[in-house]
Amino acid sequence: MSEDPLAKQPPPDPYGSAPPPQSPPPPAYGQQPGGYGQLPQGYGQPAPGYGQPAPAGYGAPGAYFISQMGQEQGPLQIGQLAQMATSGNLKPDTMVRADNGAQWFPAKEVPGLYSDKEWLTTALLSWLLGTFGVDRFYLGYTGLGVAKLLTCGGLGVWTIIDLVLVLMRKVPDAQGRPLR
Repeated sequence: MSEDPLAKQPPPDPYGSAPPPQSPPPPAYGQQPGGYGQLPQGYGQPAPGYGQPAPAGYGAPGAYFISQMGQEQGPLQIGQLAQMATSGNLKPDTMVRADNGAQWFPAKEVPGLYSDKEWLTTALLSWLLGTFGVDRFYLGYTGLGVAKLLTCGGLGVWTIIDLVLVLMRKVPDAQGRPLR
């Protein structure tokens, strides 16, 4: 009589390892597998010390106050200041102070609020070398600078228009920030 090959048990593991772990039964139809979409224990909890206020004098301040017509206005976030600067409501020489300090300083010194390019330099370049597109190169508009160079400033018309726009402070730098 021959033995049934299906009834045979596998030989014992010569290395003595434990039997394979049993997996949990599959979830019922329409239900998520165990733990899917649920956060593990401790996940999403801030690390110790995270979210604590920064020590005094460290990092960017949260809000700013501006002095307009002798009155302090604020608190204003950096986004609000940037919008005011872009629209022309905040001039580079307007005095500003951070919420964590009593020292007043010009708005052009707030990082990222105004361009690092100077208005007077741009105006002089536009007047003296505008025909060659140097003013546009200076502001970071490389493509417009090349076009202005190749057309000799639009035969002078483009040069005059750019000079008027720069003098009226209507030309921002390539990042869209107003000139200092």
